[in-house]
Amino acid sequence: MKIVCAETVLLGGEALSHAGETVVLPDREIARDDLLDADALVVRSKTRITPALLEGTPVKFVGTATAGTDHIDADWLGKNGIYWCASPGCNANSVSEYLVAGLLTLGHRHGFDLENKTIGVIGCGNVGSRVVKKCHALGMNVLRNDPPLAAVSPDPDFLPLERVLEQADIITLHVPLVQHKPWPTERMANWTFFEQLKPGAVFINAARGSVCDYDALLDAKSGGAVSRTIIDVWSPEPAFRTDLVKTADLASPHIAGHSYEGKLNGTVACYNELCNFFEIPKTWDIAASLPTPDVPEIEMDCTGRNDEEILRDIIRRIYNIEEDDRMIRDTAVRCEVDRARGFDQLRKNYRTRREFHNTTLKLRQASPGLIQKCKALGFVVA
Repeated sequence: MKIVCAETVLLGGEALSHAGETVVLPDREIARDDLLDADALVVRSKTRITPALLEGTPVKFVGTATAGTDHIDADWLGKNGIYWCASPGCNANSVSEYLVAGLLTLGHRHGFDLENKTIGVIGCGNVGSRVVKKCHALGMNVLRNDPPLAAVSPDPDFLPLERVLEQADIITLHVPLVQHKPWPTERMANWTFFEQLKPGAVFINAARGSVCDYDALLDAKSGGAVSRTIIDVWSPEPAFRTDLVKTADLASPHIAGHSYEGKLNGTVACYNELCNFFEIPKTWDIAASLPTPDVPEIEMDCTGRNDEEILRDIIRRIYNIEEDDRMIRDTAVRCEVDRARGFDQLRKNYRTRREFHNTTLKLRQASPGLIQKCKALGFVVA
């Protein structure tokens, strides 16, 4: 059996070689000619799965090591008898940790505490539900909006979008890109959306670039309706807009979900599905492939310091979100002629970022409340 794998699939070549002959190619360069003798294709979001790519090939299985699927023509695959799978939830914890790092950094920069702030979480699926839990851990008031979930859930706490927008100090988007009714999300953050915001709100988009009308956002920020922004996803992408980067308080190149575990979870999901589909024994030793965390342990004296200051310093040692911000700003300057290539290179060469649970905390003079917050955020507390 032959498998073609995109090069950004973390450990894809190693994992899939346990299932068959594996050829690893640059994501955007995978072409129909590469698939004329292939049985399976495993990709990430930079490779678009279309009829032009697959028609007339023997490919029977397509896997994407991503939670999102808007790069896949699922209807065509189904009609042509090609099995496909995605990796829902694979990077959900990574995105929620990105959000925590961003909020703590923003609060420190601009002199506000997160505790008792009200955050509106738009989209409460795999990612949004984890964001809700972490925001509760930070002592924030959380308002939830998710019409598809509200339609099937007995939970009375889902609120209409208008109420969330008018009450929340911070709005964060965690919706999939949906173009069809009854609940389309394409450009849901539009002029009307920003007009309904509580004046001076913080706006965060780590979902999909196309769920926001960025012209409307820029207008809202210049007019004061939005005070601060954190932007991880872009429209267009990868040829991101430099005007949006310049006005963002924190910007990053679509890497909120790019923790090591977030990417590896996608690979594992595709590997398992492929083995199940082709009835191949699973022989890849995943644990043996895990690198040692850069920061396995942090010791800290908490005397005389508030919880958010301590949490910010702990997280900054593991994941400094300001490094991501510097990267995309430098790229915007250096790669003005070919921003798309620069953006892709940032994602391809992104550093190893481990999730919080890989770090054990030894905190002296820590309050019970702080210890509980650390555990709720995912840390091991000794």
